[in-house]
Amino acid sequence: MLLFCLECSTVLHFYPTLHFINMHSYLQKSSCCLWFRIYMDYNATTPLDPEVIQAITDALHDAWGNPSSTYTAGVKAKAIISESRQNVAKMVGGKAEDIIFTSGGTEANNMVIYSAVEYFKRSCDAAEHNTDYSSGRPGLPHFVTSNVEHDSIKLVLEHLQREGMADVTFVPVSKVTGRVEVANVLSALRPNTCLVSIMLANNETGVIMPIKELFGTIRDKINQPPRRRILLHTDAAQALGKIKVEAPSLGVDYLTIVGHKFYAPRIGALYVNSEDKAPLYPMLFGGGQERNFRPGTENTPMIAGLGKLCVNNKLFFTPQHVFGKKLNFNNHFEGSEVLPNTCNVSILGPKLQGWKVLSRCECLLASVGAACHSDRGDRPSHILLNCGVPKSVAVNALRISVGRGTTQEDVDAVVEDLRKVVELLEQMD
Repeated sequence: MLLFCLECSTVLHFYPTLHFINMHSYLQKSSCCLWFRIYMDYNATTPLDPEVIQAITDALHDAWGNPSSTYTAGVKAKAIISESRQNVAKMVGGKAEDIIFTSGGTEANNMVIYSAVEYFKRSCDAAEHNTDYSSGRPGLPHFVTSNVEHDSIKLVLEHLQREGMADVTFVPVSKVTGRVEVANVLSALRPNTCLVSIMLANNETGVIMPIKELFGTIRDKINQPPRRRILLHTDAAQALGKIKVEAPSLGVDYLTIVGHKFYAPRIGALYVNSEDKAPLYPMLFGGGQERNFRPGTENTPMIAGLGKLCVNNKLFFTPQHVFGKKLNFNNHFEGSEVLPNTCNVSILGPKLQGWKVLSRCECLLASVGAACHSDRGDRPSHILLNCGVPKSVAVNALRISVGRGTTQEDVDAVVEDLRKVVELLEQMD
């Protein structure tokens, strides 16, 4: 559980098994702490696990040297980075040589997209450039993605399209299943398609995409000589720590890893399938670190923290017994699996917009959607609209995402908090 001071937002305590019966002793730690807050926005970010904090602290003390140096502090730093690389690789079923450390998921996603552009340029010969494609502009790399991707995919592809550097197809997700359908992605492929990038699980609905089936089909039936290889990428930021993620069995060339989604620091990594020799080209140039793919002196403490991977699953208990037919579960889709920690729900009513409800909650800390869109709180999520949720329902949405320390008592307290707020708002003129 995460306990916050209502007045100063100080984190009073983080402990996986803290229960309500113990709260009052923790509230004495700060004179202004008159109440508590229950954090349920784990899809936005997670707190650092105590073991991760310790690993970072140890690295700051003992491994402060440049990992390229030969003195003790540098040798320790290099050893920590090596061990962390092994640990991260093990988490996704890969090998150490498959892992490139990055500043975060955004950099990893951008690196994949720009590598695909470079790969296309290098693999095209003059004849291919002059091919008359049935759609799109000949000679340009073509990307296929979904219309519910994170902005670090969506915006960079829109930028490339605006600048005349690429063609992009945004495949709509099904309004029945909430996921991108394999047949729709396959029908979007062209002779000049260079990359298919589909997230493993959506950050707002929690819907798990059919990556294994999709990428298996492309590998087995489409990526055959003499056709140019279509590169395959999934952003696994929301899936890691919640479901089992095995990169080789998913059939990916690239997989994005984001530490702060599973109790590690704000640092990332990119899995690059070395066995299939997935192409990767640097966006930065410098001292040759990370095998020249991502140069710059390594951030040893953060890498150490990422190497202390702490993951777990937690089921969310729904508040149907309190709100009944007023509830609309925006992420319940027929035939689709959903992350076990994610609930996207609207409490129906003309006065119950999500941002209004959250602004009056006394203990619940949650969001109306993706954290990177928090400045648009009074507007419905485009992700939900693209999934077929009506605007009048989507504007009331609350994204509740729990963590490994969330208890049944937490859920009960949050439901009661929401009940009081709904009663208050419905009585207002």
